[in-house]
Amino acid sequence: MNKVVRRFRSLPIRSRLALLVAAAVAFAVAAVSVTCWFIVQGKLYDQVDGDLRSSFRTIEADDFDALTKTCPQKPSDTLGGAPRPQTYAQVVRSDGKVCLFSSLMPQVKVTSGDKAVAKDPDPRTARLRNGTDSDGNSVRVLTTPVVVKDGPFQQGVVADYALVIAVPLKGTESTLNELALILLLVSGVGVVGAGAAGLAVARAGLRPVDKLTEAVEHVARTEDLGIRIPVDEDSEDEVARLSHSFNSMTSALASSRDLQQQLIADAGHELRTPLTSLRTNIELLTRSEETGRPLPEADRKALLASVKAQMTELAALIGDLQELSRPDTGLHSGRTQIIAWHDIVDSALRRARLRGPELTITADVQPWFVRAEPSALERAVVNILDNAVKFSPEGGTIEVRLSEGVLTVRDHGPGIPADELPHVFDRFWRSPSARALPGSGLGLSIVARTVQQAGGEVSLAPAEGGGTVATVRLPGAAVPPPDSLTFADA
Repeated sequence: MNKVVRRFRSLPIRSRLALLVAAAVAFAVAAVSVTCWFIVQGKLYDQVDGDLRSSFRTIEADDFDALTKTCPQKPSDTLGGAPRPQTYAQVVRSDGKVCLFSSLMPQVKVTSGDKAVAKDPDPRTARLRNGTDSDGNSVRVLTTPVVVKDGPFQQGVVADYALVIAVPLKGTESTLNELALILLLVSGVGVVGAGAAGLAVARAGLRPVDKLTEAVEHVARTEDLGIRIPVDEDSEDEVARLSHSFNSMTSALASSRDLQQQLIADAGHELRTPLTSLRTNIELLTRSEETGRPLPEADRKALLASVKAQMTELAALIGDLQELSRPDTGLHSGRTQIIAWHDIVDSALRRARLRGPELTITADVQPWFVRAEPSALERAVVNILDNAVKFSPEGGTIEVRLSEGVLTVRDHGPGIPADELPHVFDRFWRSPSARALPGSGLGLSIVARTVQQAGGEVSLAPAEGGGTVATVRLPGAAVPPPDSLTFADA
């Protein structure tokens, strides 16, 4: 059995579908055919039984007396061309003795049931059965008590005798055999047709799957993610959904690969500038040492300061790239936890005041708890404050407010032109007016990514009176016990 199941599973799916359809149709046709045959058999036997009951009659007393005295027991071997009658009749005694009404009639074989009816006659008793006659033919038999009209028996049932009436079943059996043959042929044709139809339907139904398979094989062979499977937009069946899912998957993979290639290209471009400058400065220092002509002390200090700044810029850029390369796990990451956002904002404010000592930073921070990754959220807040410090004029003011899960950071710098606002969260994008300032163009991308992972929103907009206002909204979380609060320290 297991071998059959394994062999069946090894077949192509269209062959399995065709076999399953053929098996289902075969079972249904067989059930209908057998039911039909038994119904027709019942109807034909009911008709024969009706004919037998209509043939029952009372017997004249004189005829019965003559029959029992002569009591012919064997049919004639020579019929003289006379046909057998369609209905047989005979009288059976309780001891099994048979008296035929006519020598033209074959004798119906007597059973113990017939003897029982003769031994204990009851006008209400009638027994139907199948039997055989002396010629070996099948007959339908009705056995009833003998009823006489009048005479010495005093009209009524004659004790110790039974009347046996039989009808040949040759025509009925021939009809049933022909019906069985017809049903068998029809069933065979139906099963074969169902198998062929199932195979055709399977091929038609699986044609989109074949296209999908070809597309997957093409992608695996050529890594071409631009291939798409034509789908009927009005269709909502499983194959259409599968095709939509495949197209969405290839689109997402293509977009991911494009972003990856863009990230590599942008990272290479951003790394090239500090590396070139670093190489130039180091070559100047090396040449000075090799030629024995030392650089002026002021120039040497400036070169070393430039090298240090470029190393710091490279370290920051690499850190940003590592942050962006982490998988986007969102709120389901194991690193997320309930944290006190107000503590993180306070820590970031301390850093911002150190980096912009000439600025005035006002803060109105109210308690708010969120579910996020502590270090990533603190870095996002620090990036926002760093941007505000970087673009604020000397002696300017930065206003920070955290209330009801909304953090706003407003600076009084030059602001962001309206045509540049859609690009501020793109990777490596920098405003033309800010390209002379230090930075990699990844800070706001990291902010957007971190806030989205925490289930929030971030936006930048022009502020009234000049400057820019950054807004971060994060959903609140249930306040945990005091011992479990977590935040990133400066």
